[in-house]
Amino acid sequence: MNKKMTIASLFLVFYAFSGCQSSHQVEIKPVEIKPIHITIDVNVRVEKALDSFFDDLEAAENKIKKE
Repeated sequence: MNKKMTIASLFLVFYAFSGCQSSHQVEIKPVEIKPIHITIDVNVRVEKALDSFFDDLEAAENKIKKE
């Protein structure tokens, strides 16, 4: 009887611990890196060119006003 009880209790212990086992699977997708287009350089160049052009016009206008 003692041997049967030991076997039954071991079976129940292993059965209970098998329910405590968990498994997780994490899927990691690859990171996609896309190029970034920056147009601020062109805008700054155009703005500087326009500032330079209008500064020349303002200087000429101020010169005319002084005369």
